[in-house]
Amino acid sequence: MKKYMAIVAVQKDDRYFTPEEYFAWEEKQLEKYELIDGRVYAMSGGTQNHSAIKLNVVSIIRAYLRGKPCRVFNSDLKVNILHTSNYTYPDLSVTCDERDREHSLYITYPCLIVEVLSETTEAYDRGKKFEKYRRNPHLVDYVLVSSDEIGIDIYHKNEAGDWVILNYRTGDRVEFKSIDLSVVIEQVYEEIIFDELPGADG
Repeated sequence: MKKYMAIVAVQKDDRYFTPEEYFAWEEKQLEKYELIDGRVYAMSGGTQNHSAIKLNVVSIIRAYLRGKPCRVFNSDLKVNILHTSNYTYPDLSVTCDERDREHSLYITYPCLIVEVLSETTEAYDRGKKFEKYRRNPHLVDYVLVSSDEIGIDIYHKNEAGDWVILNYRTGDRVEFKSIDLSVVIEQVYEEIIFDELPGADG
């Protein structure tokens, strides 16, 4: 049975949290929790591919940004959704904003956010989570990376302020316009082995 990355409601403490209560409470927990509209949600584990793809993306972007003023963070750092009390743990975030040096536990002004998709979170990542993230005027690229096949979709905010979807598949160069980075999509999937579909061998 496959194990997918998921966001599941916490039943043992299903109460309303203020941000201050959330930070104090989470510090005592063994797992990471997101805070969405006053409720906490546990972040569970994922597949080998999910983890490996996430590491590939972090490695590529971290190497590219070395020596530059922008900073890249993995899923251990929270993102505060601007003008809300919501805090999430994206798989990767990049900020080039000096104001994000003011807080050690989270950033608020990312220009780039990456989520590696899973079966259980894809609808949420494409829908309600993006709806929240897009409220941030500093966000330029919201990147969704498939863990089942070679495929990356980028929700990119163009110069007119409109969000457009850029789809990348096998053989394409992926354009992370927010940080002026272009990479062959296969780099993101280096050493990734996908499960064969039933009947794929004929």
